[in-house]
Amino acid sequence: MGATARSPAPVAGGAGEPPIVHGVDLDPQTRCRHWHSPVDVVAIRMKCCDAYYACADCHAALADHPIAVWPADEWHRPAILCGVCRHELSIAAYMAAADCCPACGARFNPGCRSHRHLYFGSGLEYVVSPTER
Repeated sequence: MGATARSPAPVAGGAGEPPIVHGVDLDPQTRCRHWHSPVDVVAIRMKCCDAYYACADCHAALADHPIAVWPADEWHRPAILCGVCRHELSIAAYMAAADCCPACGARFNPGCRSHRHLYFGSGLEYVVSPTER
């Protein structure tokens, strides 16, 4: 497996160019060396560089800058890519998605909630479960 994988679907408004997901040892559904269970099928568009990465560890390994978190007032922007169907979700839609893609139903890893702070600001627009406090 290579360092990046190209997805087959176009980026919304991207003039037909498919989004590129960066990561280490990616599979076709955006699983990487760091996160590779059956439900690890989400890529995140990083605020700092406007590029999709499979995870924060892949960004740390491949980018030449630190991650910048998305402020809550920008959670309406598409920044999540389902690795199964390539549907883009806004951050707010991802937070409300109940651990599955609203377009295709693919399950997302519920454990990702524990590291949302790496990507998304401290906005509390989503319900915080007792285990996240």
